[in-house]
Amino acid sequence: MDSAWIALQLTLKVAGWATFINLFLGVATGYAMARWRWAGRDLLDAALTLPMVMPPTVLGYYLLVVIGTQGTLGQWLLSTFGIRLIFTWQAAVIAATIVAFPLVFKAARAAFENVEPQLEDAARSLGLSESAVFFRVSLPLAWRGILAGLLLSFARALGEFGATLMVAGSIAGKTQTLSIAVYEAVQAGQDDTAHFLVAITSLTCIAVLLSAGRLVPGRVMVRS
Repeated sequence: MDSAWIALQLTLKVAGWATFINLFLGVATGYAMARWRWAGRDLLDAALTLPMVMPPTVLGYYLLVVIGTQGTLGQWLLSTFGIRLIFTWQAAVIAATIVAFPLVFKAARAAFENVEPQLEDAARSLGLSESAVFFRVSLPLAWRGILAGLLLSFARALGEFGATLMVAGSIAGKTQTLSIAVYEAVQAGQDDTAHFLVAITSLTCIAVLLSAGRLVPGRVMVRS
């Protein structure tokens, strides 16, 4: 069972980093989409939401094209800095970040859209800068929805499989997350290990979802 605990630690590490990155990317993008209007906003919204509905293997293929050793970014990083992203835990973080991003983005956008603009205007009339309005008015009023989105993003990152398998592989102790370890255990006929891994994953996800539900009771967290 030692390999199971190693897979759990790696999964929490990957999901934690993915959620941390999405905290900044998702909140910033959600705020921009909620407050600013420009041509093509709906198209951009659809593009940012695409990882939520795109098949994981397709997303993994796109990532291979970008960060693979023959990809545009991957080849540049390898030739310039000697950095190889493919088949590393960092590649798993990239995959989990992209897959879970829409959950933070949509939740943050909905949360900021629920903040009354009059409150922000009142703060501006008192001489507050735009950054002060954001940190002292908008963010404190929207934090519950944002935190709920982050918890859902964390749960989604915990269960990421397809894209992670394509860009990070299944290297025991290095890139083998819980979901991939379950797949490998089933393929190897190790039913006891598979049951144990499934129980850990299920309990963790249930705890996260219950926490998210308590933050925004009786309210739809994500809307277009």
